[in-house]
Amino acid sequence: MGMGKETRDRIAKRAAQELKNGMAVNLGIGIPTKVADYVPEDIHVVFHAENGILSAGGASLPGEEDAFLCNAGGYPITIHPGASYCDSAIAFAMIRRGCIDITILGALEVSERGDLANWIVPGKRVAGIGGAMELAQKAKKVIVLMNHVNRNGESKVKKQCDLPLTAVACVKLIITEMAVMEVSEQGLILKEVMLPYTVEEVVRHTEAALLIPETVLYIP
Repeated sequence: MGMGKETRDRIAKRAAQELKNGMAVNLGIGIPTKVADYVPEDIHVVFHAENGILSAGGASLPGEEDAFLCNAGGYPITIHPGASYCDSAIAFAMIRRGCIDITILGALEVSERGDLANWIVPGKRVAGIGGAMELAQKAKKVIVLMNHVNRNGESKVKKQCDLPLTAVACVKLIITEMAVMEVSEQGLILKEVMLPYTVEEVVRHTEAALLIPETVLYIP
């Protein structure tokens, strides 16, 4: 099931709250690219792009795009003062070295133990693997932003992923249009519910088992 711009922006805005001063952050394509537009003014992070940019900024304003400046998804972006460039090999070396504090990725499915499937649907043509496999394994924290259900209304938050895995037990936080869920050793914890949804609706649309704490925060 698709979602509108307002819903995508809402998810990105919530994800931006996870960023802390001084972090090196990588944003995947799709909803994650919007996170750069919602970083609080008092938070200073360095956005890393696999195509070789450090200190990337948010999206370019219409009419101000630079054809030579884009993120790893090919979309025009801005840069912050002091930004630097490198080749893609060095950009990936930073990932593999473990220099990325947070990566925020899209997903096709996530399991209750944090397994990630986001690189291929068997039988369908895709653009390529991209950098998700390295990021999922090497980033210090992996956050997933996605629809709660697929186009058929089936949960994308699953007991076990059906699609080929990108990485095992790597996801720490899942943010959808319905809820915010934290992957823990005890299981998948429902931390926040996005209004107008209710706890009951989130549980009904989630295949994975959810641990419901005494207090669940509702996000307006």
